[in-house]
Amino acid sequence: MDRLLPEVTDLYAALVASCDDAIVAKDTDGVVLSWNPAAERLFGWSAAEIVGQSIRRLIPQDRQHEEDEILAMIRSGEKVGQRLTRRLHRDGHLVDVWVSVSPVHNAAGQIVGASKIARDAGNYLRNQRELREAKERFEALADNIAPMAWIVAPDGKVEWYSQRWYDFTGTDYDYMTTHGADGILHPDHAERVRAHFRACLESGQDWEDTFPLRRRDGVWRWFLSRAKPMRDEDGRVLRWFGTNSDITEQREQAEQIRLLLMEVNHRSKNMLTTIQALLRRSVEEDEEFVRRFQQRIQCLAVNQDILVRREWREVPLDELVELQLEFAADAAGKVVAEGPDIAINPRAAETLGMALHELATNSLKYGALSADGGEVDVRWHVQEGTFVLRWSESGGPPVAKPARKGFGTRLICEVPQRALGGSAAIDYDPRGIVWELAVPLAAVAG
Repeated sequence: MDRLLPEVTDLYAALVASCDDAIVAKDTDGVVLSWNPAAERLFGWSAAEIVGQSIRRLIPQDRQHEEDEILAMIRSGEKVGQRLTRRLHRDGHLVDVWVSVSPVHNAAGQIVGASKIARDAGNYLRNQRELREAKERFEALADNIAPMAWIVAPDGKVEWYSQRWYDFTGTDYDYMTTHGADGILHPDHAERVRAHFRACLESGQDWEDTFPLRRRDGVWRWFLSRAKPMRDEDGRVLRWFGTNSDITEQREQAEQIRLLLMEVNHRSKNMLTTIQALLRRSVEEDEEFVRRFQQRIQCLAVNQDILVRREWREVPLDELVELQLEFAADAAGKVVAEGPDIAINPRAAETLGMALHELATNSLKYGALSADGGEVDVRWHVQEGTFVLRWSESGGPPVAKPARKGFGTRLICEVPQRALGGSAAIDYDPRGIVWELAVPLAAVAG
């Protein structure tokens, strides 16, 4: 080092010694003149082993031409900018390094050597490889899943679309960044969809919508589209990740099922009508029996209409109450119904529908619904896992307990108990009938 830079100070030497980058001095022939501790750590050679030796000991055979180029540039006074290369470790393995080399001048301005700085590039290359592999995995996944996928910035600006999007729409990245979904989103839905999406961007809420998109051949297909915000650790939205899933076939199948259910419902109701006609002709002398039987058949028809409309899934209880008591809308008394939103399963809907219809029929004939000022109060609630439905009457004629238990009583008490468990009881209070059902919530919940 004294031969190369006689004016170097102790401070400069300390800085070189403490530097994390390998700092190597060599003459214009490539002979090593100085070798700091970081160079020892990076290449495995101690200063005693390498000083006085050619720097070519560190260079793989297939890269010896690099040193020829570097020395030629140094001798001509040029700097060698940072370049990524490989050098040999003492134990023989290759080390990825960033290398930059500058010419060193003496007091007379003559080039007497070179200063080389080398930095381990292993972490950088590993990070680059991991990023590249992650990108490749992401794109492979995104391009091969059934839904089309996309990413937009927090303001909705397009950042990325999967290949499936481009294959379906016939567009490219330039088109999407310039025109967005113009011409792809069905015009009948465009304003609504954009307004909904913009509202979700502003609120940060998940987005979901259903609408048609144009295929590259001009055919419109229905899609279920969703997007979720991706946030940083402080909750700020960094971007939105979205998908479009083609549901055209599912919609068509659902429509076919709906039409089939409507046809089955129509045929079933025709059969119920036929049964009523046969009954009327068979027992014409007992008009009261025929009337009650017809009412119960009609109750079954109402239940069937509700369940078909709901595709035999859960039914909102308030809707069931309203439709089953609709036939009593013109009664002298009135019905008040109130309770929390509860969806009940088809089995419970059939059972409760029959019970409510039977109670309303009796009330129209004997109870509160038969009198001006009469009132039927229908209320329900859930308490500690138990569903409670209560029917209470007031303002009607005085109530007397019947001498015998008829079929109607079995419909409102025994049938619910067998079907749903729990208890169902009727109290013939002189001021008005009170019926209460208490069953496990799990037995009625949708």
